[in-house]
Amino acid sequence: MNREIRSEIYSRLRKKIPQPETELNYVDPFELLIAVILSAQATDISVNKATALLYPAANTPQAIYDLGVNKLKKFIKTIGLYNSKAENIIKTCRIIIDQFGGEVPRTREELESLPGVGRKTANVILNTAFGEPTIAVDTHIFRVSNRTGLAKGKTPLEVEKRLVRLTPEEFKRDAHHWLILHGRYTCKARKPECPECVILDLCEYRHKTQGDQS
Repeated sequence: MNREIRSEIYSRLRKKIPQPETELNYVDPFELLIAVILSAQATDISVNKATALLYPAANTPQAIYDLGVNKLKKFIKTIGLYNSKAENIIKTCRIIIDQFGGEVPRTREELESLPGVGRKTANVILNTAFGEPTIAVDTHIFRVSNRTGLAKGKTPLEVEKRLVRLTPEEFKRDAHHWLILHGRYTCKARKPECPECVILDLCEYRHKTQGDQS
């Protein structure tokens, strides 16, 4: 796939969603950080339901730390892996308080030093909270990148590096959101909705689905 086709793909995705945003609810970088930690192996809908209860009660590093693990679990018990997530969140809050003055750090290395924060989560925070041109690769983006031919790779890191290298500069800021939304609602895992796809003619996927024949 050449640069012109990549640019056209992103142009069409931008036209469809001019201002893409995360579907996680948050008002500041810390709320986003907690939501993204909770979102691992969970849906954004389930996370939003939990944080709608949690944030009115505690939405700062100190306030959540003061809850303690057991009280925090009560707010997030509807989310998968809530036991380990609660432990990690409390530890993360302590580190943010002690080492970063109560503020979410703004570098990848510092973010990845927080319990429960891996490369993907760090990329989401850098991109969504701080406007960095990073591209976090989740299951949706991994699938879309390989199917379309935008950036083929056998691992999320391989796909991420290719996306960062090959995505034209003007699209890097929002590429993460365009691709994740495209994968969530159009280029679905089991049956992509190819007839509804705005990049159908540019996509390299060999097994495109057909529309309803009735």
